[in-house]
Amino acid sequence: MTDPTPPGDPTARSNGTKRADARRNIEAIVAAATRLLAVDPDASISAIAKAAGVGRVTLYGHFDSRAALISEVIDRAIADSEHALAQMDLSGTPREALGRLLESTWHLTHRYGALIVAAGSVLSPEQVRRAHDEPAARVRDLILRGREVGEFRAGVPIEWQVSLVQAIVHMASASVYRGEISADEAPALVRDTVLAALAA
Repeated sequence: MTDPTPPGDPTARSNGTKRADARRNIEAIVAAATRLLAVDPDASISAIAKAAGVGRVTLYGHFDSRAALISEVIDRAIADSEHALAQMDLSGTPREALGRLLESTWHLTHRYGALIVAAGSVLSPEQVRRAHDEPAARVRDLILRGREVGEFRAGVPIEWQVSLVQAIVHMASASVYRGEISADEAPALVRDTVLAALAA
């Protein structure tokens, strides 16, 4: 199809510039919201707009509510986490594979920090649960593999073990924010604590 806009049309250039500016603003807003909400789930729209270098009017021009912005941030965080974890090599013994998965999962959890708390204020329990489904499925599969070969304890409900793993990962992130442990110490602590708890 032939483009009806004449070459060099200033209107086309203007619209293209506006679209590019809008995309940059959206990315800046989402990035700022991710940074601030990861530390403070109650971060205000004003604080997010300031960190993004835009005004409140511009922010609301792209996201008509705080809930809409948080939903976009959560969707991107989930997609980013899924992409990162999907690239992982989970071969080898279940214990070794779970150890690698735990360290990577902790880094992602810590990166997004309090986002899950912010999400709880705007997302339904079902939406929050779905956000955990894929990570939990990977952990469950590895625990089942470990139980089958005698590496992990089999005398307790599998869902209890999955919940235990999730609790330890989130607890480590909270401990780093409280200054109880360092971010460098956390991955190994998460790995060793979980593997000890699951050991046959």
